[in-house]
Amino acid sequence: MSELSVNHLLGIKYLNQEDIKLIFETADHFKEVINRPIKKVPSLRDITIANLFFENSTRTRLSFELAEKRLSADVINFSAAQSSLKKGETLIDTVNNILSMKVDMVVMRHPNPGAGIFLSRHVEANIINAGDGAHEHPTQALLDSYSIRERLGEVKGKNVVIVGDILHSRVALSNIFALQLQGAKVKVCGPKTLIPKHIEKLGVKVETNLRTALNWCDVANMLRVQNERMEISYFPSTREYTQQFGVTKKLLDSLDKNIVIMHPGPINRGVEITSDVADSDQAIILDQVENGVAIRMAIIYLLASKIKQ
Repeated sequence: MSELSVNHLLGIKYLNQEDIKLIFETADHFKEVINRPIKKVPSLRDITIANLFFENSTRTRLSFELAEKRLSADVINFSAAQSSLKKGETLIDTVNNILSMKVDMVVMRHPNPGAGIFLSRHVEANIINAGDGAHEHPTQALLDSYSIRERLGEVKGKNVVIVGDILHSRVALSNIFALQLQGAKVKVCGPKTLIPKHIEKLGVKVETNLRTALNWCDVANMLRVQNERMEISYFPSTREYTQQFGVTKKLLDSLDKNIVIMHPGPINRGVEITSDVADSDQAIILDQVENGVAIRMAIIYLLASKIKQ
């Protein structure tokens, strides 16, 4: 297979196994490119991409922007904080105004779940979902799986536990879809108040004891507590959360095996993981950041090749 089955990257649930395989193989090529002295390829010289961020983001926006520039695309950045949306303009009007400048692709982060799907039905451009509310964050899940594949050889058959604030996390949902699609087993672990009620319907097991979860897994993906999405308190205190669900080097060393530690960032050091865990050989957090650029290059390149047809 040499092309994606989709015209947009709206969520992992719209991809199939062949799509993921193609994205990873393309990312392998681009990873080699970004480690050369000259890190650019002229692949997308005639493509214009708009980054529309209606929610604050530093890492994801920079990663996309770098990926686009490495592919030699023309890039325009749009920040909602300074936009006409504040003056009452609708999302479609905002985007259509941008598209009238002859933009081919839109990378969008939006606080509302389903915003990318809505947009894809109303505008003529390829849409990449860079996170929609607490719904999906497909490029993060792909770079996470790619990082597991790089460290452990393959994703299939691996046990992965996602620890922390599952309820408010778009990373968790996209990761569950991506990991299961590739044949991994997934558990979630965290305070009961931060685990969605019907998550077992997704084929995911719930574990409330962190040590038990870590003894079971090959990979632990540690999520931060998303205080900015919480209107009420979901646990008594940060200190109590850390005591029950924080990973320390002492805890890791007491396990009977060596597990891989991941984190989508930004890290709250000393809350979900301690600094000595974040900086240890078991952590692949900086690999995830590097792989994020290669994965986003691959997705942009594969979607752009559909425009050119």
